[in-house]
Amino acid sequence: MTETDNMTIRHQNVLGTTMAFRGTGKVDAPVTLFLHGNPASSYIWRNIMPHVAPVAHCIAPDLIGFGSSGKPDIAYRFFDQVRYLDAFIDSLGISSAYLVAQDWGAALAYHLAARRPDFVRGLAFMEFVRPASSWEDFHQNPATREAFRKFRTPGEGEAMVLQGNVFIERVLPSSVARQFSDEEMAVYRAPFLEPESRLPMLALPRDLPIEGEPADVDAALKSSLAALVASTYPKLLFVGDPGVLVSPAYAADFAARLRHAAMVQLPSGRHNLQEDHPEAIGRSVAGWIAGIEAATSHHRQRAA
Repeated sequence: MTETDNMTIRHQNVLGTTMAFRGTGKVDAPVTLFLHGNPASSYIWRNIMPHVAPVAHCIAPDLIGFGSSGKPDIAYRFFDQVRYLDAFIDSLGISSAYLVAQDWGAALAYHLAARRPDFVRGLAFMEFVRPASSWEDFHQNPATREAFRKFRTPGEGEAMVLQGNVFIERVLPSSVARQFSDEEMAVYRAPFLEPESRLPMLALPRDLPIEGEPADVDAALKSSLAALVASTYPKLLFVGDPGVLVSPAYAADFAARLRHAAMVQLPSGRHNLQEDHPEAIGRSVAGWIAGIEAATSHHRQRAA
C-alpha cells in the first residue's frame, strides 16, 4: 500500500512558527498520534496510516525542524521538541490519543504519558530511545557507536552532520533492510538541503542519554520510563531482528516488566521498522485499537 490521495498535509500555527502534519481517517474516531524520530518526518508513517485510518483519526506531525515544519532559531534539544509537541497538541484541541511512536518520537511519547497520563489511551512503540548505561548498551554496532561518539564531539559532529549530511546519506539508508528508491531519498533529503537546516539532526544525538549524560535528559527519561512500567494503559511493543536500539532479547525482557502489554515480533528489521514492515505494523495497530475500543465500549455498557 502506498500513500493515499485522501491523506492531507496541513500546517498549524505553533509558538510563532508552523508545524506540518499528515492527517487521514475518521474525524469522529479516537485520535492516534504518530511520532517520528531523527532524521525522519511524518512521511515515514505514510504506508502505515492508511491501515489504521478505518478505526482512528490519524495525525502525524513533523517535529519542529523536521519535514515541512518550521525551523525557528532554537537549540532543537529534546526539551524543545517536548515544548513544541505540547503546543501542537493543545492547538489542535486534542484531549486524548493513542500514541504510535519510534526512536525519539517514542521518547517524546512515553515522556508525554508520564506527564499527562489521562491523555494517553494506549502506546504502540518500537526502536525507542532510552537511557543507556554504556555505549555498548546504546547500540549493537561498534562502527555506529563510534560515529555517534563523533557526532557528540565539537567540530567533528558539525563536519559530519552539518557539512557532510551523513545522517541522511549514511545513517538513514543503513537503518532499513531494503533499499530506498530515488523518490524516497529525495523526500528525506528535501528538509535538509543546506548545512544550517541540519541542526536538528545534530542536536538530538547530542541529547542521547548515554552514561548519564546529558544529565537533564537522562533524568527525565529514567523517570518517564519508570512511569511507563508502573502505568496501566495498554501497550504494544514492536521488535525487529536484529533491531538496533532494541534487540529481541531486550524487548522481551522489557515487555515482561510492563502491565497490559503485548509484543509483536517482526520477521526482520533494523531501526526504521516502518519502512520495512508497514503493513504488519499498520494492521497490528488497527486491530489493537479496535480491540481496546470494543472492550471499553462493552465495559461502559455493562456499567450503565
